[in-house]
Amino acid sequence: MVVSQSPGLDGGTPGHRFAVSAFWRAMPAGMRRRWWMFRPLDLIARHWPVLKRRRGLLVVRMDGIGDMVLFRGSLDHYAEAFGVAREDMVILGCTSWGAIAESLFEGYRVRVIDEHVYARRPLYRLKVNLWLRQLAPAVAVNDSYFRRALMADSLLWVAGAPRTVASLPYINEPTRAEFTYYLSQVDRIVNTGVYPIHEVVRHARFVSAVAGRAVAPAPPRIAWRDAPPPLPDGPPYAVLNPGSNEPGRRWPLAGYLDMAERLLDRGYRVVFVGTGEEVIDDDRLRQILTKPGVVDLVGRTSLSELMDLMAHAALMITNDTGPAHLGVALGTPTVVIVGGGHFGCFFPYPAEVTPANARFVYHEMDCYHCFWRCHKRATKTEVFPCISTVGGERVWAEVESLLGMKAEAHG
Repeated sequence: MVVSQSPGLDGGTPGHRFAVSAFWRAMPAGMRRRWWMFRPLDLIARHWPVLKRRRGLLVVRMDGIGDMVLFRGSLDHYAEAFGVAREDMVILGCTSWGAIAESLFEGYRVRVIDEHVYARRPLYRLKVNLWLRQLAPAVAVNDSYFRRALMADSLLWVAGAPRTVASLPYINEPTRAEFTYYLSQVDRIVNTGVYPIHEVVRHARFVSAVAGRAVAPAPPRIAWRDAPPPLPDGPPYAVLNPGSNEPGRRWPLAGYLDMAERLLDRGYRVVFVGTGEEVIDDDRLRQILTKPGVVDLVGRTSLSELMDLMAHAALMITNDTGPAHLGVALGTPTVVIVGGGHFGCFFPYPAEVTPANARFVYHEMDCYHCFWRCHKRATKTEVFPCISTVGGERVWAEVESLLGMKAEAHG
């Protein structure tokens, strides 16, 4: 197995070529048990006969809500870059954002699969793979940096498109063999640069390399319906999102409760949001929820309703999680409390793509870029120190800055 690097490929960044022997490809070493479990069914799908003419472009996006938001802007350059009509493009998405795909990808064909089931259940995986094989794309693309080899890259491989293009992913030792297996069969690997690079910039580099011209990164923006929020009429409100799918990224609840009381004192209503898994049992929270002007919608909104709520909010305070990107892209005045796990890749945004409605608050530490493998916390549910040490006064200063901008705009 050989991984080679050549300078000057794709706009000056080093290029990669993955070369393997025929024997290693047939019996690859270093693969995880799950890969071997899936291999027979993936092979069946990969070699399933395709009787119709191949056409169009397949874009594989097996990622979270935030990743999708940061990718969305670059997609509008794909038709020109790959020389296909928009109606001949298929976006293969996942359930994390499937409910809002029709609106966010208007004009594109979107197909959604359950990414969690695909990664665990062989028969569901085979069903998806056979459907994908019969889709018969002429070109297949995978531009994700942080990705799971047994999902995005295997989907790209199973599709069997005559032309395949992928970005060079983040590779560590547990995934090296699997990525090598798939990438050694990709026609073109675009190296978008050395970590850390913000995803908006990286996507722009990818499409620039394919298009053969510079495509400038742009602030994330998404179009959304103008529907009323799931609230009764009343004074302006602020959305507080104290949850996250990773407990370590949750700014201490006391900070959010302090923000809630300050906002109430300023005459704003306060709406708490989150998923059903993020319901918090806390005495002080229960007391605040009984105050006039406070609404508890944790676990009580769909993703679409959450976006309606954010779109009409005077302010949003949130942890580093998918809804934070949605809020920024919707144009909502948004304050994001940021940790250092992969600082600069998702949050904060680079200055050139940071819209005026976004603020990022963080406490820089020498252990940044730990990929959330924190060695400074005692348990897996403890808040990361880089997040717990973010001061409330700093957050409030950004809140006042955004509220002042909004007041000036309406003055």
